[in-house]
Amino acid sequence: MTYFPSPCPVRDLPGRALLVLPPEIDLSNASALCAAVLSYAESRSGRLDVLVLDLTHTQFMDSQGARLVEDVRHRLPPGVRLRVAVTPHGVPSRVLELTAVRRDVPVYDDLSQALQS
Repeated sequence: MTYFPSPCPVRDLPGRALLVLPPEIDLSNASALCAAVLSYAESRSGRLDVLVLDLTHTQFMDSQGARLVEDVRHRLPPGVRLRVAVTPHGVPSRVLELTAVRRDVPVYDDLSQALQS
């Protein structure tokens, strides 16, 4: 089993934030991750325009990871846009493609692009 590292590495930028997610996302940690991401977003309410979830270091992710992204997207404070950064051809990229999450959430194969305006 994997557990959510505490604290989650965060890169705070003007109007945007980057949250680095753990190497594995599955049933054992997805709900805690979701709660932590949403708590962070709520704490920056009114000062956050873009939230980037960094999955570039995530090596394993099952459908719970896709559900995490969808749950965050639906529950973010109004006005906050969600973006996801993945490694091209990595497991998270493939899971997001197979579950059609890429259709609903902007997914970038380059972290710097995800952080741009």
